[in-house]
Amino acid sequence: MAEKLPEHPDFLWHNPDPKPSYDAVIVGGGGHGLATAYYLASRHGMTNIAILERGWLAGGNMARNTTIIRSNYLWDESAAIYEHSLKLWEGLPEELEYDFLFSQRGVMNLAHTLQDVRESQRRVNANVLNGVDAEWLDPQQVKEACPIINIGDDIRYPVMGATYQPRAGIAKHDHVAWAFARKCDEMGVDIIQNCEVTGFIKDGERVVGVETSRGRINAGKVALAAAGHSSVLADLAGFRLPISSHPLQALVSELFEPVHPTVVMSNHVHVYVSQAHKGELVMGAGIDSYNGYGQRGAFHVVEEQLAAAVELFPIFARAHLLRTWGGIVDTTFDASPIVSTTPIDQMYVNCGWGTGGFKGTPASGYTFAHTIATDEAHPLNAPFALDRFETGHLIDEHGAAAVAH
Repeated sequence: MAEKLPEHPDFLWHNPDPKPSYDAVIVGGGGHGLATAYYLASRHGMTNIAILERGWLAGGNMARNTTIIRSNYLWDESAAIYEHSLKLWEGLPEELEYDFLFSQRGVMNLAHTLQDVRESQRRVNANVLNGVDAEWLDPQQVKEACPIINIGDDIRYPVMGATYQPRAGIAKHDHVAWAFARKCDEMGVDIIQNCEVTGFIKDGERVVGVETSRGRINAGKVALAAAGHSSVLADLAGFRLPISSHPLQALVSELFEPVHPTVVMSNHVHVYVSQAHKGELVMGAGIDSYNGYGQRGAFHVVEEQLAAAVELFPIFARAHLLRTWGGIVDTTFDASPIVSTTPIDQMYVNCGWGTGGFKGTPASGYTFAHTIATDEAHPLNAPFALDRFETGHLIDEHGAAAVAH
């Protein structure tokens, strides 16, 4: 039987009108904005904070992802921040006093060629050296972990093995947002929906407030956490970000009894799939190649995802497509995030998480809050400064964790 979802009270947070001024304003009411406000309030004692969301709370990428959580990245800097995130995930249900259905069911990254095998085994070794749980599975072990997968040698790209991270898994994304929002509200943070930022007010090179669709709001500090729209906001503030925005599409099937016990990702065939708590199969693939701000699916992407999925999981041929959607992902040149101060004094930016934003939510908020509160980078986000694109200290995670997601 599919899991029974928890009941919620009628209201998890208030919807106040904006005050004339705040110590800090966070632009973006998604997972990263909410987590940043939570850690500012809970770890740094800053509660005179507003989260400004131009639409509804968590209506952007937070509600438009495939909920995968893992930390098996290749480079030391990436492994450190994502592993910290995973450790925070493990304690968050208790800390936030909210069951958001965090399920550590493991994640497999499949290898289909000899080059895949070499790269995958390299990643496993790098993960182990960084204290990240990682294993190499042969095809039979892959089958044991996920009985419905096709490991036959008569398909286009036979399964030659897989990396496996047992502590990885999924969580219910909207519940995560609600959990953070409720705690933020309890600590006095104002969550202001339907409030679009239209400009920034500066005194010389220092930001002192924001112009919004609901009037001017003065602010001691301004933090940008708007994912795919970060470059638009940066332009309004007077500086440029090295990110490009792309649609990323995903889909779910109709509901089924549990058939898929883990998360399986394949870069070569390019699909990743898990089964949600209610029973639907959740699938995604790569970003659309063009730049854009669309939040809809497209048939050719759906067709390619399903073709790849059916090859790996023949029983999925019986499934019916229920719903598709798109998110707007912000990608950097090195496929790693930016969590940093900016050329504008007292303005900070958290963006460039690309397709890995959901899994990074707790560590993103934790380190970004530290940077905002202290004007100094936390050791975990220091490598992800904006100036690395000038100094050349890039962290190239393109495909380094089997897929970019």
